[in-house]
Amino acid sequence: MLLLVSALLSCSTTKFVPDGEHLLSRVHIISQHDRTLATKAQAYIRQQPNSKWFSVAKVPLGIFSLSGSDSTKWGNKMLRRIGEEPVIFSPSMAELTRYNIEQMLRNDGYLHATVDFEARPAGDKRLDAIYYLHERERYTVSSIRMVTDDARLEAIVKADLAASLLRTGMPFSVDVLEAERRRITALLKDNGYYRFQKDYITFEADTAHHSTNVGIKMNIALFRDTESQAYVPHRQYSINSVTFVSGAGLRLNQHELASCDTMQWGEYKFLSKEKLSIRPKVLAKHTYLEGGGRYSQSLVDRTHNSLAQLSALRYASIRMVEHPKSSLLDAYIMLERNKRRTISFELEGTNTAGDLGAAAAVTFSDKNLFRGSELLSLRLFGAYEAISGLSGYTRDSYFEYGAELSLRLYGGVLSSLMPVESQRRLQKSSTLLTLKFDSQERPEFDRQILSGAWSYLWSKKPQSSHKVDILDVNYIYVPWISDTFKRDYLDSISNRNSILKYNYENLLITKLGYQYNYNSSYGTGSKGERVAFAVRTNVECSGNLLRGLNSAFGGNKNSDGQYTFMNIAYAQYVKGDLDFTAHLNIDDENSFVVHLGLGVAYPYGNSTVLPFEKRYFAGGANSLRGWTVRGLGPGSYRSNDSNIDFINQSGDLKLDCSFELRSHLFWKLHSAFFIDAGNIWTIRYYREQSGGQFDIKSFHKDIAFSYGLGLRFELDLFVFRLDAGMKALNPAYRGKERYPLLNPDFGRDFALHFAIGYPF
Repeated sequence: MLLLVSALLSCSTTKFVPDGEHLLSRVHIISQHDRTLATKAQAYIRQQPNSKWFSVAKVPLGIFSLSGSDSTKWGNKMLRRIGEEPVIFSPSMAELTRYNIEQMLRNDGYLHATVDFEARPAGDKRLDAIYYLHERERYTVSSIRMVTDDARLEAIVKADLAASLLRTGMPFSVDVLEAERRRITALLKDNGYYRFQKDYITFEADTAHHSTNVGIKMNIALFRDTESQAYVPHRQYSINSVTFVSGAGLRLNQHELASCDTMQWGEYKFLSKEKLSIRPKVLAKHTYLEGGGRYSQSLVDRTHNSLAQLSALRYASIRMVEHPKSSLLDAYIMLERNKRRTISFELEGTNTAGDLGAAAAVTFSDKNLFRGSELLSLRLFGAYEAISGLSGYTRDSYFEYGAELSLRLYGGVLSSLMPVESQRRLQKSSTLLTLKFDSQERPEFDRQILSGAWSYLWSKKPQSSHKVDILDVNYIYVPWISDTFKRDYLDSISNRNSILKYNYENLLITKLGYQYNYNSSYGTGSKGERVAFAVRTNVECSGNLLRGLNSAFGGNKNSDGQYTFMNIAYAQYVKGDLDFTAHLNIDDENSFVVHLGLGVAYPYGNSTVLPFEKRYFAGGANSLRGWTVRGLGPGSYRSNDSNIDFINQSGDLKLDCSFELRSHLFWKLHSAFFIDAGNIWTIRYYREQSGGQFDIKSFHKDIAFSYGLGLRFELDLFVFRLDAGMKALNPAYRGKERYPLLNPDFGRDFALHFAIGYPF
């Protein structure tokens, strides 16, 4: 890749620049006082230079420059399509940029700011565009007053002054004035002013001589009646009636509405050209609009959002119809039902350390099972994989098959017994019931898992969600173990492995848990950059209820000293996870992403080892990409390369940290340069995992590092990812082998990963 980049950069990137014109090489913004203003001004640049890969090299321009002058030839057309045409400097765009930045500064309180522009030669047919910001003094708000002839409206605005964005002493800002217009408009719309628009609000700024003070006067104009042309106070509207209209293609045509079937449920009327797909009570529960109540835009939005989450509906829209010469509104909620039953298919290929396989699944869904928008899903799945490298076993393949049944109910299980107002408070909540059976047949063993869960999910804000696992029960049953596997690993005195043995016995896991997710949209950072981040936390515990029953009423113990329930040993542990991802958009073509993952789990009481499903692993496409799947750790543990050593390469504590510089290459192809760091450790000492125990004084010596390059092919529905990773520091080795960055061995230190979707 370095050779390719060097070759492209050596090409003449100005051969398609006409004589007398110049290639825009770079754009600089220089601020005298506040560097954050220079960053903010980047958004006002009207002409950007050619894009750079990883913000370093203008490779797309180099690709375009490889093409010949004959644009009709296939090769030249392809190079020009993949590459990027040179950006020719435009004096008019530069002047527009200078003017826009100047206006931005003045709108931000620098009322006497100016911006100078310089076109500086930067070589053959190249120039740099430089903008100099002269901010001068910043003005502050000295007084605020409101002027309006609408007394009732004025009283509403004054009653909400505590929420005002305007304060005396604050820096003058047109953006804040605009935000205040939107706030007052939303306030009035929530108080019945259906037809009020922000254009009725204007501001006047009065600047005093020899002072940096600004007096703000806010004017709220009266409503102009279209018939009399007279200026009158704004009208406050109330809801007269709420009517649901169901049927594809139906409009608010009185003739069409008259031909619909009509029914009444409480204060709500239902008009339908077809059988109403959802029970009226369910629709009423998701509706915040009521006849006789004051019009509120917030209630309209909440009703729309609440109805939109119902899987039985394709869409829902709300339309208001005014009564002539009146302050009454009729609310019509237009519904179109979704396709009730669907079937979907999944097919995928797998490659696990060179062993090829395939998996398939079919899912049946019913989006309105009991006419309450309940979502029933039945998924049948199966997988096959050829397994190589095993000797002494009668099987040479892996089979898996199973079924999963889930039912999502909106609101709590007992919500139907609550008053309507209480049900509405739960409108963004749902109950999820799942039942799953999974059977695995390997050369070494057969393993079956039966699980059932009852979860409660809710969300108060669009960007955050909560989930409580009220009850999650997993029964792991091992009906058959190969004689070879038992002899070599489970029963052999010289090779006995307590961790391995524990995970091939029947086990009961009863889990309680809580999960919180938060995803922010792109906002502005302290320096004007665009940032977004996501946080996921999870806490769970298992076995405490059963252990409490054993303590209170006594119980039997098995040969290993574990309490049992129905003659089955149960797991007891506590586990917590934190996952954080931050995205920083450098420009339209490049971004920087940071990911941090922390996890800790502790077995206690009835368990000395964590169940295999709850242990942490390191290495692979979504972890440290210099290692193969589950190929790193714990700590400085060095794998013995046996067929079952993956069980030893697991731990109770995880640290994952990754940095990615992502760049758009061309068309739908993107790339990333990444650095990964982290490892896993055990909390307790296990003889089989020498060097794997966590030590607060020396754990930093066990942190592994890898680096590499990745390609991403972004389609509308999928992202195909190929990551090539190299080890940089391997804590499992000593001497020169510990630092592959300085002593690389391609066969030992390289790993290639193919995956779907981004790693984080």
